[in-house]
Amino acid sequence: MAEQANWYVVHTYSGYENKVAQDLMTMVENRRLQDLICDVKVPTETVVEEVLDKTGEKEVQRKLYPGYVFVKMVMNDNTWYIVRNTRGCTGFVGPESKPEPLTEAEVAKMGVETTAELQVDYKVGDTVEITAGPMEGSVGTVEEIDIPARKVRVKITMFGRELPAELELHQVKLF
Repeated sequence: MAEQANWYVVHTYSGYENKVAQDLMTMVENRRLQDLICDVKVPTETVVEEVLDKTGEKEVQRKLYPGYVFVKMVMNDNTWYIVRNTRGCTGFVGPESKPEPLTEAEVAKMGVETTAELQVDYKVGDTVEITAGPMEGSVGTVEEIDIPARKVRVKITMFGRELPAELELHQVKLF
């Protein structure tokens, strides 16, 4: 019977997350270890930033967990050695640097792996109420739903102006 692969968190030097992930995947391919090290992820989100010298905006990929890489693997001495000795990697997250696998609840909460397609009971154009956060109790109109990022953009009227608000999917409900 094959062992169960679990998600582990690896600490890296700041700014080396993508390099560590790429080097690790290259090593897995070269050594044909795809059955032991299944997946490597650096979770990111797309954020719109204002450009100061111009009158526009640009989309930027921002790391959700700077300094960390998530690895789905079967833990044994060989896989531990390969991951631990990847350039830029400083060790596993866990007590006394002993690798501790993430629970299914932690994996789901951190957005590392989506096991099932999320369903929401509202759609673009629907009126929704904000149920959590600083704008709790406000009512707005859904402008955009981004299921993979688990975000919803809502337009709220406040002080006579329409303001956009980007929220988590669970922070709004149908009004």
